[in-house]
Amino acid sequence: MTTSRPDPAARALRPLDEGSVDEVSIAFSDLTARARIREAALRHFAEEGYERATIRGIARTAGVSPGLLRHHFGSKEDLRRGCDEYVAEQLRRINAQLLDDPGDTARAQRAAKRFQRYIARALADGSTTAGPIFDEMVTATELWLVRADQARPDPPVVDRRIRAALVTAMAAGIPLLHEQVSRAMGTDMFGPAGDRLLTLGLLDIYSHPIMDTETAAAAAAGLDPG
Repeated sequence: MTTSRPDPAARALRPLDEGSVDEVSIAFSDLTARARIREAALRHFAEEGYERATIRGIARTAGVSPGLLRHHFGSKEDLRRGCDEYVAEQLRRINAQLLDDPGDTARAQRAAKRFQRYIARALADGSTTAGPIFDEMVTATELWLVRADQARPDPPVVDRRIRAALVTAMAAGIPLLHEQVSRAMGTDMFGPAGDRLLTLGLLDIYSHPIMDTETAAAAAAGLDPG
């Protein structure tokens, strides 16, 4: 009787337990095989990167065979594409719920937290598949700018899509710099205390301009003609 050699990458990851998927969602053990594979892939791609993650390691974490994984998703590239599509759809739903009820911030925060590391890793690795996710985030930001533009006293000087892309890029950079941000905050930004502090800080920044319109106008006037 022969046994397969344990996968080092899979062994390095902590087991997925019932609290690691989403506090708002159902228990991991109650998910379908396809959903368990997707959740395991999200974690492996986030913690190891696409190149180091293996079909075998993802299947082991999901509690399925590599053959069943391929039956549901095909190749590793197809699996990543499925993860990207899922993340983009979930971000779209979360943003729509938050626009409808800003008071539901805690629930939206917990739901979005699942994808922070995955998105950060995809952007850091220069993944070509990160483009659609970033575009979805930009579109979500545009919806907030529509409301903000209606309340501003002066017309925007830059297209809304461009401004949304800049705001999204700044927000997306926070997980990429998580070590430095956590050091500045004095706590792990991915932990409960850090997550709350980060959210409160962003809400404060978004709700209060950094400079007044006169200062901004003076700075714009000092730019070289384009």
